[in-house]
Amino acid sequence: MDPAPRDAFDHADPLRRLTLDELRLRTSMKWRTYPDDVLPLWVAEMDVPLAAPVVRAITEAVARGDTGYPSGTAYARALADFARARWDWAGLAVERTAIVPDVMLGVVEMLKLVTGPGDPVVVNCPVYPPFYQFVTHMDRRVVEAPLGEDLRIDFTVLEGAFRHATAGGGRAAYLLCSPHNPTGTVHSAEELAAVAALADRYCVRVVADEIHAPVVALDATFVPYLSVPGGERGLSLMSASKAWNLAGLKAALAVAGPAAADDLARLPEEVSHGPSHVGILAHTAALQDGGDWLDALRGGLDANRRLLADLLAERLPKVRYRPAEGTFLAWLDCRPLGLGDDPAAVFLDRGRVAFSSGPLFGTGGAGHLRLNLATSPELLTEAVRRMAVAVA
Repeated sequence: MDPAPRDAFDHADPLRRLTLDELRLRTSMKWRTYPDDVLPLWVAEMDVPLAAPVVRAITEAVARGDTGYPSGTAYARALADFARARWDWAGLAVERTAIVPDVMLGVVEMLKLVTGPGDPVVVNCPVYPPFYQFVTHMDRRVVEAPLGEDLRIDFTVLEGAFRHATAGGGRAAYLLCSPHNPTGTVHSAEELAAVAALADRYCVRVVADEIHAPVVALDATFVPYLSVPGGERGLSLMSASKAWNLAGLKAALAVAGPAAADDLARLPEEVSHGPSHVGILAHTAALQDGGDWLDALRGGLDANRRLLADLLAERLPKVRYRPAEGTFLAWLDCRPLGLGDDPAAVFLDRGRVAFSSGPLFGTGGAGHLRLNLATSPELLTEAVRRMAVAVA
């Protein structure tokens, strides 16, 4: 019997395919960190079956014993084709790419290329907690440039951070999260061009984490940083990991703009030993043949964004939520509920529902939480019900 699901299912919303009982059979972090009475809507794993082309790629590789070391440029060529078709960007040159173990380890390697120990790295907070963890672990300094009240880049603040970071005359980098995690903001072409202009003015090197690039609303458009005027000196990290739920199949790509090719060429050869060969096969299949599945997911996420807005308006009207254009995450401002700096801890204790704690995302995170929208409408509805009961 063919273990792969029928491709026809790839046109159906994958968020509606799995039951809670099926999900609780999983052994990954999302489903094993908390007791069974806790509903987990926290870490960025999706409650979906894999796309059929990905399943085929993995099972066929295992069947033929193709589990050795990675080789070739198929992953990069698949990403280049995807970028051309989805983002109208023909500038992703395969010869200016390198495979890396995953996006965050790729970020570390890119920052090593353009900064030295003790150098500053600017981030737009609140932002993905590993930005702080990985940057400080590699002996760089984090300089915060908080987002504006509209959850978009505040260019006055960003320029001040660039000025501060380069005041001593040393090297500095800007770790751009695009689309932004946790807010889901999708930066516009104009905003990214303004980033490039500021970076050029202050001689700051831009490293863009674009892992959520494929996961935008059906009416939204992702713009690659390297595609905007002035982005030629940038370095980007991309992967199929988030969009196709492949976090356990390690593989990502570092991509250099034309003026950063020499930097990428200095990447140590041993870095390419980290990605999984089977992971690369899975990511390549997702980019090449997983488009129908991805679009069905995007439609389901659009529906979940609307559902969450309706549920909060009905059950928790004090919670501030702005449906975002990108990622499968929701950033909730719970300060009006008076639950303190870490409302996620309160909802876990009183409501038995797990979210990501806002304070971990840096300045601007207190009183907030991050909710993972990539689940079924039924589980999302139950999560909000538990939240409402917890503060009743």
